[in-house]
Order: sequence, then C-alpha cells, then structure tokens
Amino acid sequence: MQILYLYDLKAKNKREFNRVKRVFYYHLAKLALPKTAFITKSTIVVEGNQERIMDFFFKRFKKSVTIYKVCCESIEEL
Repeated sequence: MQILYLYDLKAKNKREFNRVKRVFYYHLAKLALPKTAFITKSTIVVEGNQERIMDFFFKRFKKSVTIYKVCCESIEEL
C-alpha cells in the first residue's frame, strides 16, 4: 500500500513563506527517504512502512502547511 501526501505551504507574507519553505525542505531532505519515494512540488508518495515517519514530519509543520493524506493501492501515470 502506498500513502499519498498532498501539501500546500502557507504564510502571511512572502518573507515568512520563504522561511517556511526553506525550513520545510531542509527537514524533508534530512529524512533521507528511500529512492522509492516520489516527491514533487506539492506531493509525496511513500510506501506504507514510511507512513509513521511522514505523519510525524507533517505534524511538526501543521501550523504552516495544509496536508491531505490518501491511502492508495496503486498509482498510475497517465
């Protein structure tokens, strides 16, 4: 099973947005997700065994990020 996270960074102004973005992606890179993780500008797909790590990661940013979590059996590229 795969877990799909859809997220959107939010901030009051451009300066705060840049700070949130910098800190968010810095900590995301430190997670050292496996190569099977699919990361785009606003989407992350991980295997089910990485779910707990990602949930904890997103809880740290819940004030600055809008997050949606979807459990998928399969994902196809069109």
